[in-house]
Amino acid sequence: MTTRFLLPAALLASVGAAVAYAQATGTINGVARDAATGKGIDRARCSVDRTIASTSADGRFSINVAPGPHTVACEANGYARATRKVTVIGGGTVNVELKLKAIAVPAADEPAPAEAEESRKESKKVRTRKGDAIGAGAAPPPAPRAARPVMTKAKIAIAAGNIAAAPATAMARPVDADVATAAADREAYDKITDNPFMSALKDPLSTFSIDVDTAAFANVRRFLNSGSLPPKDAVRIEELINYFSYDYPDAKGEHPFSVSTEISTAPWNPEHRLVHIGIQGRKVDISALPPSNLVFLLDVSGSMNSPDKLPLLKQAFTLLVNNLRANDRVAIVVYAGAAGLVLPSTAGKDRGAILGALEGLSAGGSTAGGAGIKLAYQVARDNFIKGGNNRVILATDGDFNVGASSDGELERMIEQERKSGVFLTILGFGRGNYQDAKMEKLSNVGNGNAAYIDSILEAQKVLVTEMGGTLLTIAKDVKIQVEFNPAKVKGYRLIGYENRMLAAQDFNDDKKDAGELGAGHSVTALYEIIPAGSAEALPGVDELKYQKNEISDAAKASPELMTVKLRYKQPDGDVSTLLEAPLVDQGVALDKTTDDFRFSTAVAEFGLLLRDSPYKGGASFDGLIARAKAAMGEDKQGYRFDFVGLAKKAQLLHQAQNPKQPLKMAQ
Repeated sequence: MTTRFLLPAALLASVGAAVAYAQATGTINGVARDAATGKGIDRARCSVDRTIASTSADGRFSINVAPGPHTVACEANGYARATRKVTVIGGGTVNVELKLKAIAVPAADEPAPAEAEESRKESKKVRTRKGDAIGAGAAPPPAPRAARPVMTKAKIAIAAGNIAAAPATAMARPVDADVATAAADREAYDKITDNPFMSALKDPLSTFSIDVDTAAFANVRRFLNSGSLPPKDAVRIEELINYFSYDYPDAKGEHPFSVSTEISTAPWNPEHRLVHIGIQGRKVDISALPPSNLVFLLDVSGSMNSPDKLPLLKQAFTLLVNNLRANDRVAIVVYAGAAGLVLPSTAGKDRGAILGALEGLSAGGSTAGGAGIKLAYQVARDNFIKGGNNRVILATDGDFNVGASSDGELERMIEQERKSGVFLTILGFGRGNYQDAKMEKLSNVGNGNAAYIDSILEAQKVLVTEMGGTLLTIAKDVKIQVEFNPAKVKGYRLIGYENRMLAAQDFNDDKKDAGELGAGHSVTALYEIIPAGSAEALPGVDELKYQKNEISDAAKASPELMTVKLRYKQPDGDVSTLLEAPLVDQGVALDKTTDDFRFSTAVAEFGLLLRDSPYKGGASFDGLIARAKAAMGEDKQGYRFDFVGLAKKAQLLHQAQNPKQPLKMAQ
């Protein structure tokens, strides 16, 4: 939608609110200098109340504050701490200069000067939280409660990534590396409990939402490439399997995807069978994609100030921008201590403006992710393209800590926003405080998908090679329900998808949210089957007193092992469509199956071993590596080849942690 520069009452009210907001905020512009030389001190840490900024090369900094008296403090390595008291008037600016005295370095056998000792004590009082320095014992700064203007209707003053922020909050220049990484080892993963074997007689239905997320695989790769095994709960097996494309037949006819099934022996338990279900989304020529209305929602808070975060983010989005068409549009919203519109919706042909806005971003401040999400959706709605691809692309480490930040608050916000028809893609970056659990939940409720960017090559895969699937949804709320024939199946378990399980009645409930399928995307699911007649015991309950579960004559007479049912909606639809596909076990040997079947089993086995799953049976790195090498297929991008190398790294790391186990390296 093109914005018209008229002045209706709503806009006048918005501008009035913006003026009132500006008048309620003051600015402290300061400079930290060497007391002896008068030169500005680069990367001095200057704070006002609970807000910190890092100085530029000439020693300058700027912090937005509420009106009233404040104490400004600056410190730097090798200097004693200096303070100044100032009073700020609403809407006014105060200039302040702080002169820091250099500290002489004592000899090893001499006591430290009192001045240096005092500075050391002061420094110890400072703890970091998401790139901000907060005095010891002080509570984190509360979320600003002052009314904010509608930021798409008011001009936001932004220069080199600095935003006119809410009171007592600053978008600072880049902080020191040690500040940005002080929150290491705060990565968060939800606990995963492997799906158990279920009785086909007592629980014949298995229902789940599809998942095209791939974040877990790239995140696992990041751990392995850095020389450590990943946390068990970082290993979502379905995302490992779905990271790879498979040679399923393209969709034909009225439905936007095809369904393929295959069954053979489970490699890690030859007494079991393994069912492979493949869904292939219709492939679309990128040039034929409808126009896109994209809003880049970028985290520029202090914790993003490391090479694998904001710098990599800029490189990744540059790849996407370079592949935009003239009729695509991009807006850029950023957030740290506050949220702001860096670039209004701009035509894809104007790449210089888009790339210039990206390049000008810098990191600093706390993380008002909730405010950023709200503003990004508003910008997307304001520029909505009917029949187009309307999407917010959120890039962050996921560590929100100002305003709406709890999982529940953010999920409810996004559930409400998705009703507008705007989809959500989440791209994760970085390490140390990566909030995997939060990001996956948000993508699930936002009619979207999630990926993790650990390198420029992964950015190329997600935002260029697979851009059609990432940006164009062809089916939403896609659910799968499998009914097992108890005459053929004693027990079954779904491998992965633990946080995508649905109740049986949810399958027919069109109000129940489920996963989205993008153009060209494939989805793979594996079921491990215990055949009927097996002597293997299943966990269960006592025999029922008032009713009996018995196998019907119809089930005994049917050759079918199971029936796969799918429901989906059109991207803009509210009523689902049903598909059904029965499966008969033809007794195909494992070595006679397709490359896709065997490769997917290798990836699943890899996940079972990394998770140390209680259902891993006789899984081994030797077996999965050999099977993956023999099932490369065409492998145009080399992803399957790379997987083999990654599995070998995992094998070595696993052996290093379990030295008593014999090591037989796959060749």
